Parts: sequence; structure tokens; C-alpha cells
Amino acid sequence: MARGSTTTHREPDAAESLIGRGARIRGRVHGDGALRVEGSVEGNIQLTGDLEIEDGASVTGDVEASSLVVSGQLTGDVTSRGPVTIRATAQYAGNVGGSEVILEEGAAFAGRIEAEFDLPAELSERTGGRAQSPRRESAGR
Repeated sequence: MARGSTTTHREPDAAESLIGRGARIRGRVHGDGALRVEGSVEGNIQLTGDLEIEDGASVTGDVEASSLVVSGQLTGDVTSRGPVTIRATAQYAGNVGGSEVILEEGAAFAGRIEAEFDLPAELSERTGGRAQSPRRESAGR
């Protein structure tokens, strides 16, 4: 599903559903497998699989998925068990959390990014020798 340098891992038997261009969904969307949105969704999306929001598509609502690729418009908070990629064509407003967050140059982003990471050794030394296990940090623009 993902294009470019980011790959998305899918279960071999995972079903993919499509909300096509011109389709408009109002209400909660949930299910097993992957979903590609080319149309419009107004409501929360909860999936066991991957979600891709195509260029020209829009989603207004909170999202929970295995991984997420945003090329279109998304307004809402994201919780992902895997990587989140916000493409250069994306317009995203909301908080995002995932195992990895990729924000391509040119993307419009307003919100907070939450990801776990290790501090570099030179920063760990400046903290007075305190143990620096992976921490939850927040960054926003």
C-alpha cells in the first residue's frame, strides 16, 4: 500500500476494502483487514489492518490502525501500532502516535507527534548520569 521508501507490512490473507472516489461515508468505520480511502469519511475509523488515505481523499475523525499512510486530508488523532507516514501532499491536523512517524517535506502538519526513542549518549551524559531508558516524548510544530 505504501509507496516510496516506506513499506507497510500486511498479513498475507488480510482483506483490503476501498471507499472509492465520490463515495461519502458518515459514521464510524471499523473492521478487520486494510482500508484504502479515495473518497470522504466523517467519523472515527478503527481497523485491525492498515489504512491509506489517498491524495484527494478526506477523513475527519480519530483513527486507529496497524499502520497509516496519509496523502490526502486528515483531521483527527491517530493511534497506530506500526509506522505512520504523512506524505508531502498531505494536510493533517491532530495528534499522532506510532512506532515510527515519517513526516515528508512539504506536508502540512499541525499537532503533536508522540514516539518512543533513545536519547543520544551525549545528551544522556548531560542529565547527570540518570538512567535514560526509552522515553515518551512529544514534539509539535
